[in-house]
Amino acid sequence: MENMENNYDSETPITENRKAGKNLRRSGKHTFVTGFLVGVILTFVIIFSTMLGLKYYRNYRISKAIDSAAGSSTVSEDEEIVNEKLIKKLGVLETIIDRHFFGEYTRDELEDGIYKGLVGALNDKYADYYSVEEMQEQSEDTAGKYGGIGAYISFDEEKNCCVIAGTIPNTPAEEADLRDGDLIVMVDEVDTIGMSSTEIVKLIKGEEGTSVHLTLIRDEEDDYIEVDLVRAIVDSPSVSYEMMENEIGYIGISEFNGTTADHFTEALASLKAENAKGIIIDVRSNLGGNLDAVCAICREILPKGLIVYTQDKYGNRQEYECDGSNELTLPLVVLTNGYSASASEILTGAVKDYGIGTVIGTKTYGKGIVQTIIPLTDGSAIKLTTSKYFTPKGTCIHGVGIEPDIEVEFDSERYYDDGYDNQLETALEELKKQM
Repeated sequence: MENMENNYDSETPITENRKAGKNLRRSGKHTFVTGFLVGVILTFVIIFSTMLGLKYYRNYRISKAIDSAAGSSTVSEDEEIVNEKLIKKLGVLETIIDRHFFGEYTRDELEDGIYKGLVGALNDKYADYYSVEEMQEQSEDTAGKYGGIGAYISFDEEKNCCVIAGTIPNTPAEEADLRDGDLIVMVDEVDTIGMSSTEIVKLIKGEEGTSVHLTLIRDEEDDYIEVDLVRAIVDSPSVSYEMMENEIGYIGISEFNGTTADHFTEALASLKAENAKGIIIDVRSNLGGNLDAVCAICREILPKGLIVYTQDKYGNRQEYECDGSNELTLPLVVLTNGYSASASEILTGAVKDYGIGTVIGTKTYGKGIVQTIIPLTDGSAIKLTTSKYFTPKGTCIHGVGIEPDIEVEFDSERYYDDGYDNQLETALEELKKQM
């Protein structure tokens, strides 16, 4: 590749010099000296102008990219990646693509690809660069409605494949009988092995009324499962609740977003008003979400003390505390599974460390790191892993997960055949003993 770069970078000057050499030999000594001096002067002017232009372009691009990011860089100028050499090489690559690439592309796509490649080199599956359009989609997701199928999608590290982690009631995913644990191997004939959940979600989402084809692998099936779904506007409420048998209140939390804490507070208050004698908080297949949201929920149930603390690369520690004014005195069970991750594990870890409830189900996912989305002034943004988090007792669960107090494997066959949730039934039985 280095030879190709040099050839393209010097192709025209070599041709011109060969022609000039023939003319110089014909014109004599005087013409040679004059030409040589003019050539030196022009070369100096070109080099000076090019370096000045590159410096201006480099400074402009850097200032535009980081002018809204917090903090200062610890990298010296000599170590900077964005330098004249890089800009020159990018220009060569762009020229090669422009001359020889057979397919279609836009300048915006190339530019976004550069940024995504830079972030992708971090080898952090949670880091990402969001274009302006992608940031608009993020806002759409936060609003709670989008065109899709109504499935929660997680990544299975062991199988290097994305998996259905849950479905939203009354959506195309539930109607098509998509199940927890279904591996997604193709979306509309696109091989998705190794793709991140973000990439697959982009493939699945689309305009209401359009269709998407999924190819799945299910443990109990010998062959692939082929499913066609029609996208719909999905209303994704993050909290559901009901009063169950024996005056046991149930609160399901599907994710932690900007409205989750308020909805949880309302649900808990409503169940208490109905004289609930015990509470189940279900965070199974809850992939996480907003740190502030889960801390607000923890402040509705925990005693006074630490909820969680984070620590960045410099050792700076940030603590999130609870004043204990709303400590839950009712018997409590938290339901978990292997797709309970991130914010779900903050809640689960705090409940377990304080001993105020019983954790039932299976071991959680083990995501003990925090991502921050840093917006840029042009409407794009970068998401980076910025810290680790620790439970109140100082445990980092990243890559480890949280073991339940009572382990109960989910009986999926009985659930999908008869609607019987054996983990939930175990939680109900446990609360009866404690009430």
